[in-house]
Amino acid sequence: MLIVGIDPGIATTGYGFIRPSSSGRLEAVAFGVLRTAAGTALPERLASLHQGMTDLLALHRPDAAAVERLYFQRNVTTAMVVGEARGVLLLALAQNGIPVGEYTPGEIKQAVTAYGSAKKQQMQEMIRLLFGLSEVPRPDDAADALAVAVCHLQRAGLEQRAGGSG
Repeated sequence: MLIVGIDPGIATTGYGFIRPSSSGRLEAVAFGVLRTAAGTALPERLASLHQGMTDLLALHRPDAAAVERLYFQRNVTTAMVVGEARGVLLLALAQNGIPVGEYTPGEIKQAVTAYGSAKKQQMQEMIRLLFGLSEVPRPDDAADALAVAVCHLQRAGLEQRAGGSG
C-alpha cells in the first residue's frame, strides 16, 4: 500500500509517499515540497499547487492519502489562505479517486512519537529513525508530510486489526 502524506501550505506544501517494505520497515518512496512564489496572485498559486499535486499523484499512483487538518491560528488571514490551499489539494485527491484520512497535529505527534505534545525536533528525529535515513528530511514540511503518512498507515493498521477481531 502506497500512502501520500500532505502538510498543506500556500507557500510550501510538504508531501511524502511511503509504504511498508517486505522487511517490515517503512520505506520513503519520495518526499519533498511544492512551492509557490510570494507575490504571485492567490488564484495562480492555488492552480500551481493543484497541478503540482495532480502531477505527483499521476507519477506515484498512491492507494490512500493523509492530510493534516488545520488547527486554529491567531492569524485568521493566514489560516484562511492555508485552508484554501488545503481545499485544492483535497480536490486533486478526490479527482483521482484517492481515499483521504485527515488528522490533527496532536494525532500525528501521538502516532509518530507516542506523545501528542512532542516538539518538532522530536518528530523529525523519529521520522529519520523510522525510515532509516542518514539525516532529517528537509525542509521541515517534507518531514511533516512523512509524519502525516505514518499516522495514516498506523491508523489503517489499527482499524484493520480491530475490524478483524470482531
